[in-house]
Amino acid sequence: MSRSYKGDVSVEECWSVLQSDPQSFLVDVRTSAEWNFVGFPLVPENGRDAVFAEWQNYPSMSVDAGFVERVGAAVRAAGGSQESAIFFLCRSGARSMSSAAAMTAAGFSACHNVLDGFEGPPDPDGHRGNLAGWKAAGLPWRQK
Repeated sequence: MSRSYKGDVSVEECWSVLQSDPQSFLVDVRTSAEWNFVGFPLVPENGRDAVFAEWQNYPSMSVDAGFVERVGAAVRAAGGSQESAIFFLCRSGARSMSSAAAMTAAGFSACHNVLDGFEGPPDPDGHRGNLAGWKAAGLPWRQK
């Protein structure tokens, strides 16, 4: 099946590239409420700061029409280009697919969706963050 972005990667693959390629970027597309109440990923010390840009505006959850322009400007301002590896992360991997596709359509050639996102799927008790994703993999993160 062909994708409208470069491809899907695991959280471990994303972390590995962020560590080895200081020109790569992590873009967290969740909402400000999620960053504030659930937590947010940290990037390797040698990497670029993560970009935090809502794909959908909270609480309406309408797609942000300025997303592509804002993320593109943030990447360029940090020294990146349309060829930079960019990894898109959301809660479980759906919004990040859409945002990676939108950035690819805007001419960014190395956009990746991070599978399982920050929290991954719910466990049998309905809790996220235990089965898969950034938190479950033990990657660095912080909660405000």
